[in-house]
Amino acid sequence: MARVTVEDCILEVPNRFELVLLASQRAKQISSGNPLTIDRDNDKDSVVSLREIADKTIALPQLEEDLIQSFFKRPVSDIADKKLLTKGEEIPADVEEAFKDAAAHISVKPAASEDLEADGMAFGEENIETDD
Repeated sequence: MARVTVEDCILEVPNRFELVLLASQRAKQISSGNPLTIDRDNDKDSVVSLREIADKTIALPQLEEDLIQSFFKRPVSDIADKKLLTKGEEIPADVEEAFKDAAAHISVKPAASEDLEADGMAFGEENIETDD
């Protein structure tokens, strides 16, 4: 990142994890042929995406929506009529299935205690003495 720092972008996106997701989504868009909103100046796509975020030349809400859409096999607009459900109303089966598919790609399996013991991270039944 020669010409842009993360500090410039943090003013626009305070959460660093969200910034990484948004910048990577924009870099993917750039590499797939979306037009640039700033001059490239011989920078890589990742640097260009950060510069666009810092310079406020792209719409962050649209980028967030594109990021969310990228987790689905098909666009949410195809499976839902964008109607909000009322309390107690059933979720349509195709919408529920789409969310399950998306969740399957982003869920993290919690580590089993045996895995922790094999890695030497679990204490088990050992007594640990401390000097108070």
